[in-house]
Amino acid sequence: MHTQSRIYVAGHRGLVGSAIVRALTGGGFNELVVRSHAELDLTKADDVARFFDGERPDYVFLAAAKVGGILANDTYPADFIRENLAIESNVIDASYRSGVKRLLFLGSSCIYPKLSPQPIKEEYLLTGPLEPTNRAYALAKIAGVEMCWSYNRQYGTRFLSAMPTNIYGPGDNFHLANSHVLPALIRKAVQAKLTGARQLEVWGTGTPRREFLYSDDLADACLFLMNLPEDKFAGLLTADVPPLVNVGTGEDLTIRELAKIVCDVLGFKGELVFDPSKPDGTPRKLLDVSRLSGLGWKARRTLEEGIRLTYESTRSELEALAIQ
Repeated sequence: MHTQSRIYVAGHRGLVGSAIVRALTGGGFNELVVRSHAELDLTKADDVARFFDGERPDYVFLAAAKVGGILANDTYPADFIRENLAIESNVIDASYRSGVKRLLFLGSSCIYPKLSPQPIKEEYLLTGPLEPTNRAYALAKIAGVEMCWSYNRQYGTRFLSAMPTNIYGPGDNFHLANSHVLPALIRKAVQAKLTGARQLEVWGTGTPRREFLYSDDLADACLFLMNLPEDKFAGLLTADVPPLVNVGTGEDLTIRELAKIVCDVLGFKGELVFDPSKPDGTPRKLLDVSRLSGLGWKARRTLEEGIRLTYESTRSELEALAIQ
């Protein structure tokens, strides 16, 4: 990409999309194309086609998606599969038809089997059953990977899929019922500290292991991939394997350990109480990031630093939620 390239960031107001915009702006890219959901509904094919015909972006970051935690995925599976399939289909097809040079599709590590060998390599895709609570979302994301691969094979496009681990950071969703585990823990810790609570409840047993990546580190990885020299980028688009790259830290920890770190960083001194009646989800999700690290990229921020930065960037919002 060049600083004068026209770059479309789909989902620029979301957790990942906003981080990509920050990274692009900080890198001197000044021809960004963005639209809010009110301005462009990506589930409407005709509207997306007209948008691409008019704007003609050179590069596309497809970060738009309907996302949520375990409860939201399990409660609204039809919404998750319908909306995500529509977004992916419309944006990927319009990118091909308008001659986009490179597209990066952002997926999720939930595409891999529930009981996948650890750490999870890209080639483990479709080798076993998915986690039931987010199967609809995962299948939609798998379809996005397959679309990129199919369009590359049939039309010669340059579409790549990046599968990030659990992402957190500024602009995250802190809703207690619909958020992912880390933002929910951050909100709970802030609320417990401000209200003088003696305990903090954590869903599940605390034993599942998870990997976490700060959103600005993911954005850095996305720009790194889109800026790869042609020979290295082409090496990720071979016809015999999906155009897929894991993005993560390569390190994980238990939910119990995560909750303790959150409390330590935010200064909550009370007791952690676990509720085993709530779902644990997949026992472990650690990505094998050797493909990306072999290209020369590595995450920069520690988990403690990322939690602190997330809290500082959303402190007023979190404190307002805590006293509601």
